[in-house]
Amino acid sequence: MKLRPVFTRIAACAVLIAAAVGAQAAPSISGRELSVGATDVQQYLDGSFPRTQDALGGLIAMTMSHPKLTLPQGNRLDLGFDVALATAGGAPAPLGKVKLSSGLRYDAQTQGFHLDQPTVDDFVPANNGGKLDSRTRGLLNTFLVDYARREPIYKIDPTVAALLGALQVQSAQVQNGKLVVTFNQDLGALVPAGVLGR
Repeated sequence: MKLRPVFTRIAACAVLIAAAVGAQAAPSISGRELSVGATDVQQYLDGSFPRTQDALGGLIAMTMSHPKLTLPQGNRLDLGFDVALATAGGAPAPLGKVKLSSGLRYDAQTQGFHLDQPTVDDFVPANNGGKLDSRTRGLLNTFLVDYARREPIYKIDPTVAALLGALQVQSAQVQNGKLVVTFNQDLGALVPAGVLGR
């Protein structure tokens, strides 16, 4: 019985997985602050969309896809995505592009950054003459509230998050093109250099 090729393949897979994990950018730390760049957040969002929100007992389904994050100057982030609407189990029909702005909060339970009080700022219809009617806007707002409460826009690696578990969060904000969370203690003494690849 030849087991060597099997072990060789397993070893090769382990090396590839380790390389993929190592290639992921880690958050950076400075004093009491942990920050994540826009590119890393966008990568996380790309992997967590599309998302579908059912309403009216499943009669209507709203699907958000193709998230696009920007971190402008100021303390709010901008997020846009495509919206499609399906009724009675039919195929989703493109509705348009929604742009929203939002504050930021860090949730120790989910170990991630969440939207905080998002607001719809702009809507570009997929078809000429299209508009965001009150019913659709209501569905969108319901989705945003639920998404902001439950789902992070970026989740910190569990290895790093476990080291931060006992700390208190003092603030979370958009700062210099990054998502930044400030804790109540210096992180340098808590997070080993090898964990963040420093």
